[in-house]
Amino acid sequence: MARHGKKYRAVREKVDPSRQYSLDEAINLVLQTHYANFDESVDAAVVLGVDPRKADQNIRGSVVLPHGTGKTARVLVFAKGEKAKEAEEAGADYVGGEELIEKIKGGWLEFDKVVATPDMMGAVGKIGRILGPRGLMPNAKTGTVTFDVGKAVKEIKSGKVDFRVDKAGVVHAPLGRVSFGLEKLKENFAAFANILLKLKPSSAKGTYVKKVALSSTMGPGIKVEPSEIKEAAA
Repeated sequence: MARHGKKYRAVREKVDPSRQYSLDEAINLVLQTHYANFDESVDAAVVLGVDPRKADQNIRGSVVLPHGTGKTARVLVFAKGEKAKEAEEAGADYVGGEELIEKIKGGWLEFDKVVATPDMMGAVGKIGRILGPRGLMPNAKTGTVTFDVGKAVKEIKSGKVDFRVDKAGVVHAPLGRVSFGLEKLKENFAAFANILLKLKPSSAKGTYVKKVALSSTMGPGIKVEPSEIKEAAA
């Protein structure tokens, strides 16, 4: 079993592992228990009462965080003609077609998000095995397969994040950086919670939100009272 360092053990003592905290308490604890010498990311993990094996319960969505993530994403857009020009004017870092596909086949992956117009998806499918496992494949459900490429690029640049339930029924989402402070992190969490609750499938029975936890990149996980997600969304 991996052993944690002295700094981690010191901050871990501030957290009661048997307790579920209010959202304010949990965020404040995250801010108190980060210890790395860089601006750590703050992330949420939510355990849902869904069966990801069922198509209608395979939760997937996106949200534009009001205060962003603390990082500006590098956006690649597959488009041609006027749509390529629109993407460039919106601030896309890379815009193109077959030439970019060939470059990616050669191992180039210097981008964080991919947007494509519907008419380019046939070509983009050629690199699905490269983009898919990395979570980079454009998808209509997250708004990254669209003719409105200008809007898509601007949303991503302003802090849009995608999330998807994993095989264990857990959704992970970034909420920002520890430097954001309590209020900005709360507002980002509220935006995420609002979308997540709207995605509840009608076929899901029982408790939808089972567990919630927050953590910084290096810090310990802090449990949040599940009802807090509904209050935040409201």
